[in-house]
Amino acid sequence: RVAVMYLGRIVEQGPAGTVLGQPLHPYTQALISAIPGMDAGQRIVLAGDPPNPENVPPGCAFHPRCGQAFGPCATRMPVLEGAGEHQAACHLVTAEWAEAQADSRKIAR
Repeated sequence: RVAVMYLGRIVEQGPAGTVLGQPLHPYTQALISAIPGMDAGQRIVLAGDPPNPENVPPGCAFHPRCGQAFGPCATRMPVLEGAGEHQAACHLVTAEWAEAQADSRKIAR
């Protein structure tokens, strides 16, 4: 098992092979993309600087640096969710994200 932390909170956890092979959280994806020798595709370079741990932003602490952040990321703290043992604290892995994606597809039509 492995757990990935950002600003003192677990953002993803699960069997090591699953987390490394199929990361769910954008922070985990960025970390893995920086490992030399990992075939993780294009390197993900995070924007901005990490926030001050004494003044963590509201919502998901990673949202100011996340290229995939949307609505609730800035206002609501995500909880660890997921199927089975692989979990991530990210609104991108929730049903709410799937609904937002479906709504954006409807608007785009």
